[in-house]
Amino acid sequence: MRLTRLLVPGLLLAGLLFARAANTQDSQIMMPAQSAAKAKQLLQETIQALGGDSYLGVRDVTTNGRLGQFGHSGDLTGYVVFWDYNKLPDKDLTEFGSKRNIIEAYNGDQGWSMDRGGVSDMPEGSIEQHKEDLKTDIDMILRFRIKEPGMSFRYGGTDVVELKQVDWVELADGDGRTIRLAIAQSTHMPIQERVETRDPTYHTRSVQTTYFSNYHPIQGIQSPFQVSRERNGMKIFQAFFDDFKYNTSLNDMMFTKQELENRYAKMKDKYKGDKNKKKEKD
Repeated sequence: MRLTRLLVPGLLLAGLLFARAANTQDSQIMMPAQSAAKAKQLLQETIQALGGDSYLGVRDVTTNGRLGQFGHSGDLTGYVVFWDYNKLPDKDLTEFGSKRNIIEAYNGDQGWSMDRGGVSDMPEGSIEQHKEDLKTDIDMILRFRIKEPGMSFRYGGTDVVELKQVDWVELADGDGRTIRLAIAQSTHMPIQERVETRDPTYHTRSVQTTYFSNYHPIQGIQSPFQVSRERNGMKIFQAFFDDFKYNTSLNDMMFTKQELENRYAKMKDKYKGDKNKKKEKD
């Protein structure tokens, strides 16, 4: 009996490894045109599973939830509540904390932050990172980037990811990014995204992995209520969403420096009041 128990998992593992090897081989012997066609078919099935025309027709998204905060060693240090407003393709504003008085805003090539000290321009590095994140954002890829000239497609075979049977689809853009999507065979939902980039100066390789789970339909659009991200094996991001709202006609004005300055002017008296209360308590 004991020998049987030991052999059965071993046989199952051997079978799984053989199946993976066979599927990888099948993907490798595909002609490039066949591989690209298979990848594009899977991407279209994913778009349909996410909501089809409703998913493609999203113009803005409003969400709220809790955001995990991680230290330099990758350890979870706590959670902060947030509200996020995103207007496609490149406008985003996030409010942090229960008072919603810590704000980050991006608008194309510009960005600003607001806190107790006032409104200031975002560092150039933060703006560049935000623009890079947009380039690899899964929704931006499925809604816009798959139509870009120069984007190549390849079918990467089957695998088991997060205990689910998946198909891998690989995209490569003209700027050297390789984006791999793990698409669940049972639901056609994306459950993992891996982005590989290489520094052109130092030739160092970076791998960013994002996980999507707990999908629920909101306004006809499948929305992941849990998203987490690792960079080179270290966790940098984890969000638990409480709600999604689509197409609420967000105003362009809210993504400007002037609007943040208007909000700070309204909050300035409250900041002073909180500071005076603290002095009296001390």
